[in-house]
Amino acid sequence: MQFAPLYPILYPILKRTFPNCLWSGSPQRKAIALTFDDGPHPKYTPQLLQVLDRYNITASFFWLGACVKAAPTVAREVYQQGHWIGLHGYHHRSFPLLKPDALKESLEKTQDAICQACQFEPKHIRDVRPPNGLFTPQTLKLLHQWQYRPVMWSVVPEDWVSPGVEVVVRRVIQQVRNGSLIVLHDGYHGGEDVAQTTNRLIPQLLQQGYKFVTIEELSTF
Repeated sequence: MQFAPLYPILYPILKRTFPNCLWSGSPQRKAIALTFDDGPHPKYTPQLLQVLDRYNITASFFWLGACVKAAPTVAREVYQQGHWIGLHGYHHRSFPLLKPDALKESLEKTQDAICQACQFEPKHIRDVRPPNGLFTPQTLKLLHQWQYRPVMWSVVPEDWVSPGVEVVVRRVIQQVRNGSLIVLHDGYHGGEDVAQTTNRLIPQLLQQGYKFVTIEELSTF
């Protein structure tokens, strides 16, 4: 069963209930953020980078530490091309299932893997997106305590179940608004279509007058 039709209903409810997460940008500006979860992938992410480079678009990537370890060269290429980097945990495990020590270790290990792969000095990567979009008030309390910023979404076309490029593109176009935070996937689930999907989406959204920004830029509007 696909839950894509429910996300536009859930989003405004969750945004009101948990205002300390970043759900979207300003509704007064035609700025949107294109984000990608579950990578980097040795095949799908380089294909995606070619598309982003073709249109001169800067995106945001939320990485799994294990995938960074498996594809450090790809991670470094993403970073060197100027894309924004966030954390998605070391493995794709829902944060509420982890004890606080295990959650903290997962985030720190992912950050260390990114620093090693991208060859920059260790620093605090602030943005975190919980796998599956699942969290509890306690999860958010811990993330804020550790000085992380929870980053969520406003457009989720459910590409990880591979409904087809046309379906994903249509869902995004129908849901996108000023300030939208769009989630796609360049990992092992959904990533096989990500380059083609993105190549179809970007020109349509540009034609509608949207400007693509990173998570950091979106949060300042």
